[in-house]
Order: sequence, then structure tokens, then C-alpha cells
Amino acid sequence: MKPIADYTIRTMSRREIDLAVDWAAAEGWNPGLEDAECFYHTDPEGFLVGLVGNEPVATISVVRYGNSFAFLGFYIVKPEWRGKGLGLRIWNAGLERLAERTVGLDGVVAQQKNYRKSGFALAYRNIRFMGAAAENAESYPGIVPLTEIPFATLHAYDRPFFPADRSAFLQCWTSRTGSKAFGALHDGALAGYGLIRPCRSGFKIGPLFADNPDVAEALFKTLIGSVPAGSPIFLDIPEVNPEALQLTQRHGMKVVFETARMYKGEAPDLPVERIYGVTTFELG
Repeated sequence: MKPIADYTIRTMSRREIDLAVDWAAAEGWNPGLEDAECFYHTDPEGFLVGLVGNEPVATISVVRYGNSFAFLGFYIVKPEWRGKGLGLRIWNAGLERLAERTVGLDGVVAQQKNYRKSGFALAYRNIRFMGAAAENAESYPGIVPLTEIPFATLHAYDRPFFPADRSAFLQCWTSRTGSKAFGALHDGALAGYGLIRPCRSGFKIGPLFADNPDVAEALFKTLIGSVPAGSPIFLDIPEVNPEALQLTQRHGMKVVFETARMYKGEAPDLPVERIYGVTTFELG
């Protein structure tokens, strides 16, 4: 295959991240309406675009957290430019920026074999479930709007669920005007929290972290009761958490998508038994 001579790769502008989100929507990934701002805020240098001349034809995100971890996403080549080696070139350019780091990703089924060739190994599957929001007049003891929780408390609770500090992302993620977020207090301590945000289709929950199934259930019902009844809702769960699977079954949710959570380097030891909803497939 003859290389395309005028193919260049550079860091995306903030505006170009909106284009990457649009491409993700076209692939059926259903991004959130306000995702781009928080993604960019987390690592402004972490998004690459490949151009033929002045035309964007490929994207990838290689978002860095701290000095030792990164998460890869938005690996997309415009359909009419596929099969020309452009994806591999931006892939390699992205990985070059992440040397010496552990790198995570959520790989779609079609690409998992290629990811293994680059040194990524399967940790577990993440499964996307779809259901419908229901009226919920019930209130639960200890469930409060997340705005009532000091950020330092939220950050400390969130920290074990991610391989590196993500305070910049978390502060942005939990302050979007279109999202609804709640925390669960038990004996004055935070025992879980969850967030639901508007997406191209319906609403997506993420994250949903909880110390036990009862807290997860109360947060889930509060979240789906905070959006219009009948709206499509989506929840991405680690398949290795059986209690999360049971939650989706109790609420009649159906599988619509799956990814492989894969890592290049040592896989982090996360408390998956307390992860009832993945934050985002794009940034981890």
C-alpha cells in the first residue's frame, strides 16, 4: 500500500473535539451532549487528528492522568478513508505519547484483536444496557444532591475507582448544567454516588459507584427518577460485578453494546465489586 504523502497528524483544537464526538455519535456510541468540554479540560494535549491536506480523516484520544496512567479512546477513521493505513499511523502516534505509562481502553469487538497485537490484554468486559426511565416518587434516606457533598469528600471517595488522580476531570464532570448527580450518605460518610447526563439518545448513567447493592439500587432509582419518564436510559457495567448484572435484570434492561476493558502494562486493581456504572468508555 502506497502511503498518502500529505497525511499529517497534530493536536486537536477544542473545536475539533466536537467533530470527534460527532463521529463517535455516527458510530453509534451515543456520547453525552456536554462531554467534549470535560474531555478537553482533562488533557488539552490529549487529542490527535489526522488530516489529508486540510480534511480531518482520523482521530484518537490519548488522555494522560498524572505521570503513570493514560486512557485511549475516540479511535476513528472516517469511513471513506479506511483501509489506507491512516488509522495505524495515528494509533502509533498516539501510543508514542504514552510511553512508559499503563494505558487503558474500552475496545469494540471488531478491534480487540488489533489491540492485542499492540500489547493490550483483556481485563474484563463492559456491557451497555438500555432501559427506560420510570416515575419515582420514593425518596431514600441519605440520598442528597451531589452539590451538598464537599468536593474534597467526593474526590477522596472516587480515588480508589480510578488508577490515577482525576480531580480536574471529576470537578468538570460533576458540574455540567445538564447532568443530575446524587450522593449517598451513611452515618455521615459518603457510601456511593452517581450521575446521569443527557446524550444524543436519552440519558446515560456514569459513574455509579456504591459500597453495597442497596446503595446502588437507591442511587439508580433516584437517577432514573430525575429525568423524564419513558426516556431511554443507558448503563455501562463491568460484567465481573454480578450485583450490577442483577440490578439491570431487576429493571428489565437489555444488552445493546459491549466493549473489552483492556490494559497495556500492569492492569490496575480496581474495586469492581463496587462499580455499578462505568464513568465513560472514552476516558475511563
